[in-house]
Amino acid sequence: MNESGLKIFRCSLHVHTCLSPCGDLDMHPRALVDEALAQGLDIIAVCDHNSSENVPYVMRAARGTALCVIPGMEICTREEAHVLALFGEQAQLSLLQDYIYANLHGLNDEDAFGLQPIVNETGEVEGFNERLLIGAADIPLEDLVGRIHEYSGLAIAAHIDRPSFSVIGQLGFIPPHVPFDALEISARLGIRGGRERFPELSGYPFITSSDAHFIPDIGAACTRMVLKEPCFAEVAMALKRQEGRYIEEGA
Repeated sequence: MNESGLKIFRCSLHVHTCLSPCGDLDMHPRALVDEALAQGLDIIAVCDHNSSENVPYVMRAARGTALCVIPGMEICTREEAHVLALFGEQAQLSLLQDYIYANLHGLNDEDAFGLQPIVNETGEVEGFNERLLIGAADIPLEDLVGRIHEYSGLAIAAHIDRPSFSVIGQLGFIPPHVPFDALEISARLGIRGGRERFPELSGYPFITSSDAHFIPDIGAACTRMVLKEPCFAEVAMALKRQEGRYIEEGA
């Protein structure tokens, strides 16, 4: 810790649970928290596909530990581009959840896409989400980012280096009129690789995350941030490089 009280925190702002149809059933809240702690993570953001129903249980599982859990979601837009939405409060995320569900159509086919269990902090199954979480919400990208900001959240374009389900993969570019708070680079490329590949995006903060769907992937990649404490507000300051907070890209 330096004289200003700032120090480095290891953050993985894109982690799934078993609720995501492509997530492993072992990714229940308690197991997720235990592995995040074992991997030395300080902050995680739970971002299941188009749903947040396991988020409160992960937060409960982390109570009394050093791990900060940020409420989040990974939304698939009308353009089939993935966007991470992060919030300081569960209540704000719940507002977005209502908006997503109102624009998400179809039912899950468990044989085709897998189970979507809602699991509490003790490992008990509370139920199953029957919506087509693997699908795209009927919401344009610009409208989604606007709604995330309306609810005081952060909007991050997910894994922009991937050829599918990313803003660049679907549109071919990052729309300059869409005010993303950051851009995520996948674990296989990393922030340094992202800077080399996308020099034209130098004005955006970059993060990297594990995008973990399986227990062994938790902690496989993280973003090192210089913060005062592990919380949403400090992460938001780091993305804006405010008051000495920043992303340590060279690590």
